[in-house]
This record gives sequence, C-alpha cells and structure tokens, in this order.
Amino acid sequence: MHNETRETLDIHIDHDVCIGAGQCALAAPSVFTQDDDGFSTLLPGREDGGGDPMVREAARSCPVSAITVSEEGS
Repeated sequence: MHNETRETLDIHIDHDVCIGAGQCALAAPSVFTQDDDGFSTLLPGREDGGGDPMVREAARSCPVSAITVSEEGS
C-alpha cells in the first residue's frame, strides 16, 4: 500500500512585477494560467499547488521572479 503525502504550498504571484511571459503556465499548466490580459494567475482550486511537482520549477522559470513558493505555514 502506497501512502502519498501531498505537499501544501503557499504560492504568491506579484502582479505588479509579472510581465506575462507565460513560462509558469508552460511549466505547470495544471496550476498556472494567464488571465485575459496575459498575466499569470492560479487556476481555481489550485491555490495550494494541487500537489503538482512542477510548481517550484514554474516559479524558477519566471524571468522577473514574480512568483514565490513556500511551504504553507512557513
């Protein structure tokens, strides 16, 4: 029996910094999308990362470091 623990993350997008490059949506499309203006946003229900292992890579791929990811509660 496999017991999997899902990491719960706190994801913050600084909308004042975001330039709409879309790298986050390419890296983790199950968590990030782009709004009508082309800027990064989280998909509804995915505010905690949804267990997607690519969330941290999405943050690293942002060319202007507009995304921060930390463990929830830290």
